[in-house]
Amino acid sequence: MPKRVITIFAVIVIGLVFGVIGLVIGAQLGGNYATQFVFNNVQGYEATGQIGFILGALIGLISGWWFLVKRKSKPLPS
Repeated sequence: MPKRVITIFAVIVIGLVFGVIGLVIGAQLGGNYATQFVFNNVQGYEATGQIGFILGALIGLISGWWFLVKRKSKPLPS
């Protein structure tokens, strides 16, 4: 497999891992503290879990892209 395909796959996996972590953290916060929070026609831990997954996946995709693609393409200072 070409190196570019492996890098893209790794960025997606990092995004999913961060999304699942965000889902768990969001569900914990929603189940314990934000029980009346409503998002996307669901309430409580389900709503905050969805938001946690979205934010976690975005953070994971951006950080994965930064460390695997952007950071490697910078030339080293002389």
